Amino acid sequence: MRKPLLALTVLAGVVTAGAAPAAAAPTDTTIVTFTVGTANLEIFAPTSVNLGSTFADTPIQGTIGPVQVVDARAALTATWVATVSSTEFTTGSGSAAETIPPALIEYWSGPLVSSTGTGTFVPGQPTPADAVTLSVPRTAFSKTSGSGNNTATWNPTIRVNVPATAVAGTYTATVTHSVA
Repeated sequence: MRKPLLALTVLAGVVTAGAAPAAAAPTDTTIVTFTVGTANLEIFAPTSVNLGSTFADTPIQGTIGPVQVVDARAALTATWVATVSSTEFTTGSGSAAETIPPALIEYWSGPLVSSTGTGTFVPGQPTPADAVTLSVPRTAFSKTSGSGNNTATWNPTIRVNVPATAVAGTYTATVTHSVA
């Protein structure tokens, strides 16, 4: 009689062992990463503009058209400075009477037209009273704080103080905007 009792006891032990709570599974972690891409800091300005006609000893002025900085660097400190400079205006062979030097070219950025992103956008010359000559490169606009991608657009004005000694002709200069 002992044998069946022993078999029953062993069988009960197997059933009990199968019903025991499962041990907790070990844990593991996964480090997940991704990259936020970066692009360039760029500036865009109109290819050309015609200010119209004037006479010697009479200034002429007009807007250049929208100038835009696009900052896609995704930088923690997304600051930049846009500068403007100009060559002399010349016509014909560029003799003294056919040249208007950058000291007679005035520029003012005007206010911010539009922007995206965070930070402080600062016009170089917000009003006509702030106009500067382009005898040396000047700050046109800047961004002094903020982070991440951003854009800024302004519509600068240029005034050419045509001297009394200027001869008739179509005068051309290159106005350059750059950003760093």
